[in-house]
Amino acid sequence: MASLGANPRRTPQGPGPEAASSGFPSPAPVPSPREAEEEEEELAEIHLCVLWNSGYLGIAYYDTSDSTIHFMPDAPDHESLKLLQRVLDEINPQSVVTSAKQDENMTRFLGKLASQEHREPKRPEIIFLPSVDFGLEISKQRLLSGNYSFIPDSMTATEKILFLSSIIPFDCLLTVRALGGLLKFLGRRRIGVELEDYNVSVPILGFKKFMLTHLVNIDQDTYSVLQIFKSESHPSVYKVASGLKEGLSLFGILNRCRCKWGEKLLRLWFTRPTHDLGELNSRLDVIQFFLLPQNLDMAQMLHRLLGHIKNVPLILKRMKLSHTKVSDWQVLYKTVYSALGLRDACRSLPQSIQLFRDIAQEFSDDLHHIASLIGKVVDFEGSLAENRFTVLPNIDPEIDEKKRRLMGLPNFLTEVARKELENLDSRIPSCSVIYIPLIGFLLSIPRLPSMVEASDFEINGLDFMFLSEEKLHYRSARTKELDALLGDLHCEIRDQETLLMYQLQCQVLARAAVLTRVLDLASRLDVLLALASAAQDYGYSRPRYSPQVLGVRIQNGRHPLMELCARTFVPNSTECGGDKGRVKVITGPNSSGKSIYLKQQVAKAVNNATAQSLVLIDEFGKGTNTVDGLALLAAVLRHWLARGPTCPHIFVATNFLSLVQLQLLPRGPLVQYLTMETCEDGNDLVFFYQVCEGVAKASHASHTAAQAGLPDKLVARGKEVSDLIRSGKPIKPVKDLLKKNQMENCQTLVDKFMKLDLEDPNLDLNVFMSQEVLPAATSIL
Repeated sequence: MASLGANPRRTPQGPGPEAASSGFPSPAPVPSPREAEEEEEELAEIHLCVLWNSGYLGIAYYDTSDSTIHFMPDAPDHESLKLLQRVLDEINPQSVVTSAKQDENMTRFLGKLASQEHREPKRPEIIFLPSVDFGLEISKQRLLSGNYSFIPDSMTATEKILFLSSIIPFDCLLTVRALGGLLKFLGRRRIGVELEDYNVSVPILGFKKFMLTHLVNIDQDTYSVLQIFKSESHPSVYKVASGLKEGLSLFGILNRCRCKWGEKLLRLWFTRPTHDLGELNSRLDVIQFFLLPQNLDMAQMLHRLLGHIKNVPLILKRMKLSHTKVSDWQVLYKTVYSALGLRDACRSLPQSIQLFRDIAQEFSDDLHHIASLIGKVVDFEGSLAENRFTVLPNIDPEIDEKKRRLMGLPNFLTEVARKELENLDSRIPSCSVIYIPLIGFLLSIPRLPSMVEASDFEINGLDFMFLSEEKLHYRSARTKELDALLGDLHCEIRDQETLLMYQLQCQVLARAAVLTRVLDLASRLDVLLALASAAQDYGYSRPRYSPQVLGVRIQNGRHPLMELCARTFVPNSTECGGDKGRVKVITGPNSSGKSIYLKQQVAKAVNNATAQSLVLIDEFGKGTNTVDGLALLAAVLRHWLARGPTCPHIFVATNFLSLVQLQLLPRGPLVQYLTMETCEDGNDLVFFYQVCEGVAKASHASHTAAQAGLPDKLVARGKEVSDLIRSGKPIKPVKDLLKKNQMENCQTLVDKFMKLDLEDPNLDLNVFMSQEVLPAATSIL
């Protein structure tokens, strides 16, 4: 029998007593199986629209992960479109939309982009729309007439125009046209609403401006070489969709964020590193505050609260599309509840710190209103039990009355069934009256042994409906009266509660702006708490920035990844600035620590480095002919030294000792020679891993080879050949090598090597060296 209860319920558990705000209902636990739904993510897509005209770019893109349109005000760009390339590298759009009417530079750029088959994760789809779709007036009209959930319905048309004008730079004509073209594309492709009714528009939860000014320019190769990011295949078969996880990287060791949006912001800061001193010091003020011993408890409490800040944009998107789930209301309530806890905590912190002041002021009473509405209206336990939205008692008297009647049905229907049984054939032992939503009230009797054929089911005065689980169901005069008297209570209750849910959604969507701001500020706090935690554990110090110091001054610098992997790590200091030592040439034996002291990528440095650039070069020219490599290295360094005071800050690690011995670099204060300190102890070479003034006398390759475990015979032969080359004498093969059995051993080893599949990602050449080459070396040499 279907019956629904309406017992008083309680709201879900907030993040903890320390986060409670006055006036909130007492929270109760929420069943954990539903918690898994709160972190579900849709596969994010980014669709970018770009226009280029007279040396300026207009860019806008739509991100499905937060249903937000991001735009960059008109920005100058070179004919090679370097700024556009940087944006593409950063956001990796699914599609690039532009006008079919383009100049030669953009056409050439898009053609090159479309041909990049190696592009990761994949090359974007290039979409051309008619140039009329990018008209200025029609673009303005699309922007002003859009259906945006963050704009209250109570606003007049004039107020809406003024509101949008405060967000969108209508004086940036290219940006406005790019926004208009993007809206046209979204409406045509129906991004995210492909299966919805045609009157359902693409959800747009906000407009956000992004800027690429005051940024440090780092190319993608440098990110990889310096291990700022390092993606690895995920070992779990359940992660095949994403496919990648973060390996040992700077981002990996610093990412201690508690919410998904904090992690997203940290990655954004890494891909858009700023040199704005005001912004940098603002971040460092927060980190330094949480490093003070007396503030550790506060940091832990804020960290716990941030763990409850969830995917609000996805919930708002579902509300906009009327796809809200029961778990969405739980997650939203806990998020808002936690945001109020963050606000109350930040009000007790020094308001001289900008972030604390922003959270204290901008987490407005709208949050309290949202939390209060959800807590007073939503019946969380009832919603979970019925897997649909239900409301608490005393919200709607009509719903309460219908639920009361529905709850009283069992006793009432038992009495009705007793009276029905009195009128039935005496062979029928029992009966019941049941209620089925959408069907109504039915009389149910057990199937008798004599009821075999369908004709046997007919009973005078009753209308046969169906047979289910050996029970016959009929409509009787009394059940028809019940239908007329009580109606379909279940459906009526559901309809009325759905209407209340829609009204509650409208209240929340009208305050979407404050929820978006909560996500922005909470993410920032999450990132800075994560960095403070890492700084505490790894012993990092606050850097000091000064516009008067032109260069870099590092005291006891440490490689953040190497110090986690090495048993012992020796810190090093360096200074680079002014007109002295702008080019530092670092020489030293192999394995002495030159490459750890710096990591490099030359690639685009020659063409792009300025006086404010830091260029790190490690073993440049190593993979080519020795003379050619040395010549290239010397030519590159001389090219920069010729600039004089505008020479970039350069660190070079090299084994080309001839660079110094042959005096291939001009003398002067701009060049400084450094080496890695070592000491010879008999036949052993001791590494101190300390940088000092001077030039290495030799690479000591034989010492390194011996430490790596190569046989003494092999090391001695290598040293002998090296000495012959250095003295210009001919190299003669060792006579023993001409023996037949040794030649056979050589051939066997070569055959084994030729059978290796060098393209096999699972191939480990170190294993081949240790198991095949080294054991064979004793019989060959």
